[in-house]
Amino acid sequence: RAQRHDFLNHLQVVYGLMEMEEYLEAREYIGKVYQDIQKVSRVLKTANPAVNALLQAKLLDAEKRNIRMDIHVLSRFEHLPVPSWEFCRVLGNLLDNAIAALSEKKDDRVLSVRLQENLKEIIVSVEDNGPMIPQNLLDKIFHPGFTTKKEQGEGMGLAIVKAILEQYGGKIEVDSSESLTEFTVSIPKTSDA
Repeated sequence: RAQRHDFLNHLQVVYGLMEMEEYLEAREYIGKVYQDIQKVSRVLKTANPAVNALLQAKLLDAEKRNIRMDIHVLSRFEHLPVPSWEFCRVLGNLLDNAIAALSEKKDDRVLSVRLQENLKEIIVSVEDNGPMIPQNLLDKIFHPGFTTKKEQGEGMGLAIVKAILEQYGGKIEVDSSESLTEFTVSIPKTSDA
């Protein structure tokens, strides 16, 4: 709605720049407006307003921290097998952890989120290029109270994620190397729980 509201103003600015033959300025202005539109558009693709709002908030948080966040929405998530608020708790905790991990890195911070589904399950992948989680800690990170965060951390996020997923017959897997850490969540469309 805000974009529609500003659209006339943007057109007037571009028209004015063209009239003054400031073509390079007009091109740069259009480029910046287009980037803003793309940021919002890439997030607001699911059929679930709560998921859209969460992704938008985390995108803004990542940008403030100089983290490039790529969001790949390959499904509209029209029929989530879990309540929206529970799904947002899962996704929010995973994103918060990735953002915290990337805060330990000086530059080239990249966070990638992929939302997809197949005939049997919903699949969410959260990947970052932050520090590696040591192999001997991969099982411990899901225990309540365990944290690897250098900043203040309670160690509850991944325990909450795992408990919610188990309640709906889902699972979480983690793969961590020196270059990437990826959490993959899968939730069956018909819960056996």
